Amino acid sequence: MNNHNNNRKRYNDDKQSHKQPSNTQHNQTREIQAASKQNKKEIRKTPVKIIPLGGLNEIGKNMTAFECSNDIFIVDCGLAFPDSEMLGVDIVIPDFTYIERNQAKVRGVVLTHGHEDHIGGLAYLLKKVNVPVYGTKLTLGLVEGKLKEHGLSGKTKLCEVMPKKTVKMGCMAVEFISVNHSIPDSVGLAIHTPAGIIVHTGDFKVDYTPINGAPIDLARFGELGSRGVLALMADSTNAERPGYTQTEKKVGNSFDSLFNTAEGKRIIIATFSSNIHRIQQIINSAVKTNRKIAVFGRSMINVITTAIELGYLEAPKGIIIDIDLMNRYDSSQIVLITTGSQGEPMSALTRMAMNDHKKVNINCNDFIIISATPIPGNEKFVTKVVNELMKSGAEVVYEAMYEVHVSGHACQEELKLMLALTKPQFFIPVHGEYKHLKKHAQLAIEMGIPEKNVIIGEIGSVIETDGLDMRITSKVPAGRVLVDGLGVGDVGSIVLRDRKHLAQDGLIIVVIAIDRASNIVASGPDIISRGFVYVRESEELIDEAKQLLNHTLQQCSIQELREWNSLKTKLKDSLSDYIYNKTKRSPMILPIIMEI
Repeated sequence: MNNHNNNRKRYNDDKQSHKQPSNTQHNQTREIQAASKQNKKEIRKTPVKIIPLGGLNEIGKNMTAFECSNDIFIVDCGLAFPDSEMLGVDIVIPDFTYIERNQAKVRGVVLTHGHEDHIGGLAYLLKKVNVPVYGTKLTLGLVEGKLKEHGLSGKTKLCEVMPKKTVKMGCMAVEFISVNHSIPDSVGLAIHTPAGIIVHTGDFKVDYTPINGAPIDLARFGELGSRGVLALMADSTNAERPGYTQTEKKVGNSFDSLFNTAEGKRIIIATFSSNIHRIQQIINSAVKTNRKIAVFGRSMINVITTAIELGYLEAPKGIIIDIDLMNRYDSSQIVLITTGSQGEPMSALTRMAMNDHKKVNINCNDFIIISATPIPGNEKFVTKVVNELMKSGAEVVYEAMYEVHVSGHACQEELKLMLALTKPQFFIPVHGEYKHLKKHAQLAIEMGIPEKNVIIGEIGSVIETDGLDMRITSKVPAGRVLVDGLGVGDVGSIVLRDRKHLAQDGLIIVVIAIDRASNIVASGPDIISRGFVYVRESEELIDEAKQLLNHTLQQCSIQELREWNSLKTKLKDSLSDYIYNKTKRSPMILPIIMEI
């Protein structure tokens, strides 16, 4: 009985102790709960800004700034080629205003590969902000040639890097990762920032049998994914294409077959000057068929020379001959490699097609291969060149007919593979028009990335992240700068508008001489027309226009004849109305008043 009472007492005491913990136990419980809450609340880190200054909603002109605290570095600095609206413009480069304003923070420029849309604007940037440039061996070799052209040779620090190496950029660090593309020595980037790891693929595809170098380092992308990738910025150029991009070796097999088909004919191949893999395969096929190679086009000659010097092209001695020695060989022994695969008006192939080339005339003994896909917007130019070549009797082969071109950019399944390996928290599609970025964003959402974590930016957007959130917070000055001859940025929207006006409607110049002393019209008005009507065949129209201008002058007071701006406006308005009523055209009218 006593034992039973004692046991019951102990049970009640234990129960009571659980219900009413001591002060010490209570404090310990609160500390554990507080610590648990602290662990659940993730710590915000030093913010990092990603600022695209080119390459979004467009093809080319790729340039992105990464900023953290007082440090900025730049990834790529490319150019774009002018569209049909940019009359007279040679190239288009990014607007460097933001970089110039913050040049004290800039630690360097990192290059992913040597294509024009990634390095073509670099010399213009270095003239304003002289900072170290980091790139692989071939990329820097091509950059060096550009710096010589711009008088910057020896003035810029060029730092050669290799895949698996890391370079410090202030509070950030850039790791270089080997990728495949249509030019050797291409790299992607792992950007180690205080907020987390940002992976930038550069231009890439997955090629397990590359012509030159190793396959893409998928293992490293996977390692980064297992560590935790904050954001992935991936190439979107081929985001609309399903499946996988074909290996470059497929083109080599096509070349071998076509070279045999063209037996007894001269072979002319147009391709991108920077596609060194393609050029290597042309050389291989020429060796097999005992042909000599002549090279046309300044950019093609520069790239091939650099690639051979640096060991990225293997060409047996004597196979590449000077273009001036070409006529010493029978046409069936020759392969011409040339620029012009995009139908560029001043390219070597276009001049050949228009019978405007000094050294090559196209005839029925020519077998022409266009080994490239037209860039969006260039289809009409390429078609025109193909038509003209065929009119000259040549046989023309282009991508739609045979496998003479494969892309250097990843298709949908490869893009999905990159997303699966890196497992990013946030996703930013880059490199492409809006439709490419949008399609790539949809792929990422299908792969399980929340829609709110997918950011489609614009040029000038400031995408900011603290390791927890990522959003567009502001805008910086950005856009395009037009290069026309030696002029950089002096051609703007107003000049382009005037050029378009002149191209569409022509020009009328009205010349009048006014005697300063008597303030009367001493001679004129004379009318000069360019691009509007042929004066000798429109004498009646011109005479009536002169009479109208005389009548307008007679109605002007002495004061109005002294106010030249007012007089010019009057003459312009009266002549403009008359011309439009007579012809339904609106030429540019330029009054010129001379004082005697």
